[in-house]
Amino acid sequence: MSDNFSGKLIVLSAPSGAGKTTIVHHLLHQNMGLEFSISACSRSKRENEIDGKDYYFLSIEDFKEKIKNNEFVEWEEVYPDHFYGTLRTEVEKIWNSGHHVIFDVDVVGGLNIKQSYPKKTLAMFIQPPSIEELKKRLLNRSTDTLKNIEKRVSKAEKEISFAEQFDIIIVNDNLDDASEKAENEVRGFLES
Repeated sequence: MSDNFSGKLIVLSAPSGAGKTTIVHHLLHQNMGLEFSISACSRSKRENEIDGKDYYFLSIEDFKEKIKNNEFVEWEEVYPDHFYGTLRTEVEKIWNSGHHVIFDVDVVGGLNIKQSYPKKTLAMFIQPPSIEELKKRLLNRSTDTLKNIEKRVSKAEKEISFAEQFDIIIVNDNLDDASEKAENEVRGFLES
């Protein structure tokens, strides 16, 4: 790592199902020196998820202990006893390897990162074309119960109200276009 390296933070936030994870994967394949920040969470692991690759899966007790010890850059209790957050050690590890950090985080988490590192952070909000389209995408995923989808759609309506607080809003009505716009924004920010 060069002594002059000053790591930056790229935040992508969106309601569940808006396409942010796909856009993050696109950005990671563009050779911009980005490394994905793996979030910690207190929820159960889904069938194909791997601890330390998809998330750091922590017990509720471990998560609360780390909160008490100020070990998170940001954290949130998204649903009762469902915590998500970014460990400080994760950001430091990525910066120490000479890379910039890219986040796929909840809206409140994204804004908290921006607040913690205002000059080093580019915060992008990925917005679905409509709530109806978002619901259709969540149904097509087949990973949640109808009750959970309704909960996510209700949460999405609240999250969209935060969009104006982000540096950039990208409406994902065409995934290729949204990915290209995100890539152009990130390149410009990293070169500034």
